[in-house]
Amino acid sequence: MDFLHYQNGYLLADNVSICDLANQYGTPLYVYSADHITKQFLSYQDSLKNKKHLICYAAKANSNLSVLNLLAKLGAGFDIVSQGELERALKAGADPKKIVFSGVAKSVVEIRRALEVGIKCFNVESEPELYRINDIAHQLGKTANISLRINPDVDAKTHPYISTGLRENKFGISYQLALDTYRKAASLNNIKIVGIDCHIGSQLTELSPFLDAADRILALVDQLAAENIHLKHIDLGGGLGVCYDDEQPPSATLLVSKLIEKLKNYPELEIVFEPGRSIVANAGLLITKVEYTKHQDGNHFAIVDAGMNDLIRPALYQAWMQVLPVKESRDSNTKKIYNVVGPICESSDVLAYQRELSVEQDDLLVICSAGAYGFSMASNYNSHPRPAEVMLEDSNQHKLIRERETFDDLWRGELVL
Repeated sequence: MDFLHYQNGYLLADNVSICDLANQYGTPLYVYSADHITKQFLSYQDSLKNKKHLICYAAKANSNLSVLNLLAKLGAGFDIVSQGELERALKAGADPKKIVFSGVAKSVVEIRRALEVGIKCFNVESEPELYRINDIAHQLGKTANISLRINPDVDAKTHPYISTGLRENKFGISYQLALDTYRKAASLNNIKIVGIDCHIGSQLTELSPFLDAADRILALVDQLAAENIHLKHIDLGGGLGVCYDDEQPPSATLLVSKLIEKLKNYPELEIVFEPGRSIVANAGLLITKVEYTKHQDGNHFAIVDAGMNDLIRPALYQAWMQVLPVKESRDSNTKKIYNVVGPICESSDVLAYQRELSVEQDDLLVICSAGAYGFSMASNYNSHPRPAEVMLEDSNQHKLIRERETFDDLWRGELVL
């Protein structure tokens, strides 16, 4: 995380004191760097400046309105998977003609709303969904733009929970059925075929799965053209990994250059990407306070006020995330091997195992690389209010972009018998 550094023994983020942020906004606290988000988005955008393209940010990674608004101002489109994400994107100023709607279980209400606002296209994930979209478009007197999300049966070489491109995964239309499904789509009166889509997983750290998937998708493009089904865009999804520990994923620039090379014989095709994690993961951090240190039976625990309800990635994916003390320790004799654990009544509520730290009660810790799938997957488990969120802006300014939930928020909408 290039915007974190120590100065005079204390950790700063974009030259803003972590201690000051914690004092002003409380903990647990999510903090994001607008500058880092901008740079990551532009790494895709600038690499494609000589090619017709659209970068559709995957809203599921972090859907705060300020994050979406920042990206919309930069020219981003959005990849959404629910009506909630659609409404968020629109609220944040997104152009509906730059929105692609993915997801395996689009409801009638969701499809209707997307057609009414005029999204760019639906990424269709099954044959029944195709017919449902056609029927609703007919009822509304509209034509629905669609692409088929194809499952290319390519191993993304990532965690099984975030692998989406194998034949046993629930996502997309089988590669073997793709051509026939396109033929059926072409026969429907209220469907307009505009593209082809694939997304094989998340946190990919090698180029080969992307390139293998592109080869398979381009073979289908050729088959479709032979049957007079001509596409306007090819959507190559997202999933580019980031460095949490010692991973060395390819840069967005390298990925894009390799894929453009594969597409050199298809100048008519607009390229669409759906990055999420690679734009926001290392733009965000979670500040947490040590409530207690506990030492027993040779085990050392830093018990903090953030838990798996605030950041579920370590518990759900066994994800490794760097932990930094806000107060820099220069005395190695005070360090111990800690498990950093939260307040939730689950043994899985561990944010970090076996970390060498020098910490005391009331110290602050920072969980790094928490900008993606952090707050967006947070919950109120054990009736904990969700954290506040803050954006670091230019000139070392910071702004509250989500208020901390109150206890009244926890039961808002509930009724007593």
